[in-house]
Amino acid sequence: MIKELLAYLRPHRWILVAGGVLGLIGSAAGLAMPLLAKYVVDAFGADRSMAGPLIGLTVAVLVGAAVSAGGSYLMERTGESVVMGARRRLVERILRLRVADVDRLKPGDLLSRVTGDTTLLRAVLTNGVVNSVGSVFMLVGAIVLMAAMDGTLLLVTLLVIVVIGGLTASVMPRIMRAQKDAQEAVGEMGAVLDRALQAYRTVKASGAEEREITVVAGAAERARDRGMQVAGWTSLAGVSTFMAVQIAFLSVLGVGGARVASGALEVSSLIAFLLYLFYLVAPIGQLVEGAVQLQQGLAALKRIKEVEDLPGEPVAEPAATGGRPLGVRFDGVTFRYGDDRPVVHDEVSFEVPPGGLTALVGPSGAGKSTVFALLERFYEHQGGTISLDGRDIRDWPLGELRAALGYVEQDAPVLAGTLKENLLFAAPDATDDELLRAVARTRLDDLVSRLPDGLDTLVGHRGVLLSGGERQRVAIARALLRRPRLLLLDEATSQLDAVNELRLREVIAEVAAETTVLVIAHRLSTVTNADRIVVMEAGGVRAVGTHDELVGADELYRELAATQFLVS
Repeated sequence: MIKELLAYLRPHRWILVAGGVLGLIGSAAGLAMPLLAKYVVDAFGADRSMAGPLIGLTVAVLVGAAVSAGGSYLMERTGESVVMGARRRLVERILRLRVADVDRLKPGDLLSRVTGDTTLLRAVLTNGVVNSVGSVFMLVGAIVLMAAMDGTLLLVTLLVIVVIGGLTASVMPRIMRAQKDAQEAVGEMGAVLDRALQAYRTVKASGAEEREITVVAGAAERARDRGMQVAGWTSLAGVSTFMAVQIAFLSVLGVGGARVASGALEVSSLIAFLLYLFYLVAPIGQLVEGAVQLQQGLAALKRIKEVEDLPGEPVAEPAATGGRPLGVRFDGVTFRYGDDRPVVHDEVSFEVPPGGLTALVGPSGAGKSTVFALLERFYEHQGGTISLDGRDIRDWPLGELRAALGYVEQDAPVLAGTLKENLLFAAPDATDDELLRAVARTRLDDLVSRLPDGLDTLVGHRGVLLSGGERQRVAIARALLRRPRLLLLDEATSQLDAVNELRLREVIAEVAAETTVLVIAHRLSTVTNADRIVVMEAGGVRAVGTHDELVGADELYRELAATQFLVS
């Protein structure tokens, strides 16, 4: 873990060195002050001019303050860069995770790791590591000067500091464990709040505000309780610094007073020694604080590494879109979402020839949407073979595979931004003519003409300013702009009225003349004209044929058609 922490520092090592040097110079100026104070006292006792020592003391104060401020600025600036690098690295890892891992993780907790955990790294990597180096220099310098003044008093001081320091060190592992628990609690609170926000309208419509407030408040209380544990252990570690110096002061005052009375030590030397003793408060405090921050940083780094160590998808190289239609073949495919989950595909076999319209129908839970998830390689099938264009899907580079597919999800997500940004999301290099053609094909002309800023109109968070049918048509236009060789439509007409459904059926028929279209449909009216219909049930394929053939040959399909008044 220490190596991982230092890896974040490596790109900024020269700036950190410069900041460290400035910090050391400031520390050296600070170390000179008690010695200069001794000269002032000696000059006063000898009835000499104090102008020289006072000027030297003033210069040391001013130089030390200016140099320390410069070093502190460099540290803080570097800390912000470290946080940015950590966040970028973590976001890159999250967006390259496999869909299966993201489905298992909670979005609120992931956000907590990107924001809160990375912020803790700034403190440990700048104040915790670099400032501790300066503190060690000040501590060693002060001890050397104290040893030059009186070795006996130094031994008394070190004995007290070592005993209390050992007790403080035993607290550090507890701080790390408590901090990790606290960060997990904050992540849990974020996940609970994210759940309520994602279903905000449902919460309102269900009158469930108070219940959700109670749930989030409970998570907040758990975060508070764990944070209080961190505060308790941290306070215990911090007070040890105060105790060490105070006990050392009393011990030195007693022993030093006796030595002054016996003539073994000058009064000015005792005063300088006591000043150095109090000067140890800052470096010892910074060392203790650095150790505490190190434990907090290690706890945060563990949570960051939990995400970074998850296997990610290979980097998808950009690939050209367009081309001849793809054929699809499932041959004995078996799949389940986890070892402890039921089988979703059990020896699924069917074929989709290049070009034309093929539909997947069947009751909910039959495994239809899983077909699309496997084609996009969001998940890997455990048995059998999936082929595209006669080529095993696992032999396709991921970038080339997904560039060949256009995918319209069931809930047709729309991102915050302008309508144009959403349409070009999958094909940012599309021309204006291609964009306008896609808008016309999906019957979005009326929408664009009604919007105050046309294509540049903001659509709101998750496309809240658009209707469900408009979001579906936006998603379809977005997929068409990609010029896919295989278009996957999951319930593409579920939120359309009869008029727009008819228009979309015309669009699908037009697209099917150019490429392969594979559509999942619960509304059979959408696919009665399909070239072939694959009927799925309980994770298997029970029949394949046209609408007329299946009405006469398959009981399940005939029942589905009858419930939708397509047959008597």
